[in-house]
Amino acid sequence: MLSFGADIPFVTELGMTLHKMEGGESELHYTPQPSHLNSFGVTHGGASMALLDVTMAVAARSVDFEMGVVTIEMKTSFMQAARGPLVGKGVLLHRTGTMAFTEGRIYDAQGRLCVHATGTFKYMKRKPESNGPATD
Repeated sequence: MLSFGADIPFVTELGMTLHKMEGGESELHYTPQPSHLNSFGVTHGGASMALLDVTMAVAARSVDFEMGVVTIEMKTSFMQAARGPLVGKGVLLHRTGTMAFTEGRIYDAQGRLCVHATGTFKYMKRKPESNGPATD
């Protein structure tokens, strides 16, 4: 497992792990817990969106580890129920000096595409002291 390079309590709470962060690509693994399921017994859409948000943010950061990112916009399409261990894969599609345009996908253990998203992120400089808030 790799380090996210920043302490992200929500990601830790959900149990997401980082497996790839390089060259505009990312891969995260996530096994939903019973409390992360909806009333149909499948991964809650909010948990899937959180996985995609982090997956795309990591892809954006993979080309500049010193910068942080904040989500500006995200569009998500749910194609089929996401069950069991999930893999999020992200790609940086385009980057400007301050913005990143990304795509993310969630696959189930059988390799089926369950959820797709696009996202726009703003690059932010981190304050020098540990994990302080990011700044413009």
